[in-house]
Amino acid sequence: MTLVSSFSSGLKAAGALALCALLPVQAVQAEEPSRIVSIGGAVTEIVYALGQEDRLVARDTTSNFPANAAELPNVGYARNLSPEGVLSVDPDLILAIEGAGPPETLEVLKQAHVDYVEVPEVFSAEGVISKIEIVGKALGQEDAAARLIETVSADLDAAQALANKVANDSPKRVLFILSTAGGRITAAGHDTGADGIITMAGAVNAIDEFSNYKQMSDEAIAAAAPDVILAMDRRGDHGLTLETLQTLPALKLTPAAQNGQLIRMDGALLLQFGPRAASAVKDLSQALYGANE
Repeated sequence: MTLVSSFSSGLKAAGALALCALLPVQAVQAEEPSRIVSIGGAVTEIVYALGQEDRLVARDTTSNFPANAAELPNVGYARNLSPEGVLSVDPDLILAIEGAGPPETLEVLKQAHVDYVEVPEVFSAEGVISKIEIVGKALGQEDAAARLIETVSADLDAAQALANKVANDSPKRVLFILSTAGGRITAAGHDTGADGIITMAGAVNAIDEFSNYKQMSDEAIAAAAPDVILAMDRRGDHGLTLETLQTLPALKLTPAAQNGQLIRMDGALLLQFGPRAASAVKDLSQALYGANE
């Protein structure tokens, strides 16, 4: 009788211990972030593509797609954020593209004990996929991210295959111009979104002397001899028209100017390397070569 009673008590104790072992795990499981600030146009696009836009409480000025993203509070330009602006919306997660800053702002944000996930900026098809994976994991949406990756990968493969086919053995030399302010040309070198999209579209960046975006001399532009000028479709001092292409001393002697070869595209689509990157590749290759599926 005593043995049975002891055995029964032991079972109850073991069950209680097992239950107690489970309770702490459940208690410490972190809730998924529900107040997210998204910094970087591609990052915001991915959040929307994963169907998680209801968790966003703010975005930066580069996050202008889809259109309803503009309804969110704007915390400023990705590279010139203020900690007060970001923290004013009481976020529990900041998803930020690599290069967001300045560094002193990031330091304050990290000291505020807000989860911060940096999304690497790589200007390639692989870079697009990596962004989706990282954002999906940060949001606890790995399955949805895998489905999105499958679609985006197939679209990118098809777009690049078509671009390479139509470019054939005669890729065009393309000069991407970021700004013509004051008559000075700021152009894209290596390690830029412009360089990446030009390559993916089956063309060649006419600039191989430097990385990032830099002002160029008239002589350097003439030596680059671009077949095509590529620019963002915008107005103002930073914009570029066919008229300015053919009258600016720095450009008018290039093959592109003499042949009237100017392509203007939406900057967010062209340079951000988000889920719509395949569309950017297709649009640019078609503008360059008349590519058709």
